Amino acid sequence: MAFYKRSTFLIDPKFQLRFSIVISLMFIIGSLIYAYVVYDFISDMGNQYALTKLGVTEAAQSFLMFLVPFQFLLTSLVILTSIFLTHKVAGPLYKLRNHLLHIREGDPISPLTFRTGDNFEDVAEEVTLFLEWVVANQESDFKYVEEVSSYVDNLAMVIPDDKKPVLNEISRRLKEINSRYKKDN
Repeated sequence: MAFYKRSTFLIDPKFQLRFSIVISLMFIIGSLIYAYVVYDFISDMGNQYALTKLGVTEAAQSFLMFLVPFQFLLTSLVILTSIFLTHKVAGPLYKLRNHLLHIREGDPISPLTFRTGDNFEDVAEEVTLFLEWVVANQESDFKYVEEVSSYVDNLAMVIPDDKKPVLNEISRRLKEINSRYKKDN
């Protein structure tokens, strides 16, 4: 397996940012509920134990002054962690998409590999096996197309002239099919 390192963490920004925002919003909502419960608890404690109203207010304000930057820090950490984790998903999908695009554009079929630690390494192996299967079948099919093409060329010699355009068209199409996938050596 070839070693390479991806340095861009936002491979698919739309997916990664949407995922990170959803996770972060769930985290923020949970944290706000937690903050409200704690704030309500502090207020109830002040009312039940006859602490001065000023003392409870100061404690609540002090709690909020601590909670806001702490919440910001934790939310930032959740966003960064989400981007890093989605990178392990988006990166392999990006590599798979590019690999198939290059093959479609005429590059030779080669094994697909993902970075060590990326998700879906089994998908890379399966794609590689599938492409090897396609190549093996393609070679067998090309041999048969060449054989059929020679049969058609031989038939052209013995059939009447009015039928030759049909055979010529068949022969032309077989050659076109064969040349479309023929590898340059």
